[in-house]
Amino acid sequence: MTVKIDVKGPIISNDEAWIYEWFEMDATSPRKITEQLTNANGEDIIVSINSPGGYVDDGSEIYTALKNYSGHVETQIVGLAASAASFIATAGDKVVIAPTAQIMIHNASMGNRGDHRSMDKASQMLKTTDRAIVNAYVLKTGKDEQDLLDMMAEETWMGPQEALEHKFVDEIMFMDNTFKATASSAVSAMIPKQIIDNFRKGNINKGNNQGVTKEDLQSSLSNLKAEIINELQLNKTTEPKEPTPKPANKQDLSKLFLSL
Repeated sequence: MTVKIDVKGPIISNDEAWIYEWFEMDATSPRKITEQLTNANGEDIIVSINSPGGYVDDGSEIYTALKNYSGHVETQIVGLAASAASFIATAGDKVVIAPTAQIMIHNASMGNRGDHRSMDKASQMLKTTDRAIVNAYVLKTGKDEQDLLDMMAEETWMGPQEALEHKFVDEIMFMDNTFKATASSAVSAMIPKQIIDNFRKGNINKGNNQGVTKEDLQSSLSNLKAEIINELQLNKTTEPKEPTPKPANKQDLSKLFLSL
């Protein structure tokens, strides 16, 4: 029996997963995938991917779990495999793409503040992250590392035929592999980091200085949920495309991310 596993929505951390669930939004965390792999118990799996990307470290954990899985893994790019989701896609023993789907690869990015030493350190961290990510692409495509780093630096979008030509995929689904896709774009579905932080601090409503638990939020009135969803919609047009992770001059720098 073949088991189907979905990688849908942004790639997020385990401790943020419940927030997305509360909003009934698609998202994928490492725990979600590892639990499904455990339940699959060695059966062949198909991983269906439609994701704009997300946190690098969490994407790496998912990639590693898929590579370590004992059964056969087929990854199917059915919509978008961008950023962190693009290297997750390469974890499959076989990688296929729908004739209407796309892949995007680019450099890692992060928010930062501090003096010139902090900026230098952040720059070095990002370069190291890019060289870690590119290993997944090298393993899949066999292409030269520098060529792939150049593609990442240029933020390269690939339709099905381009992905096949560059060996990111093995096959175009339903086609004779001569299909040529046109360019397109997508919007990140990640909840802005500010919204997540406000949830944890209980500051969604101005003037509220009390902490909020998961149980408190789940019992909140439906109009609060609608209000926050409206705020998220506004963020899509007024906020930068990437959620802002913790600054590089803090000790916890684990939330480097790849996101549209």
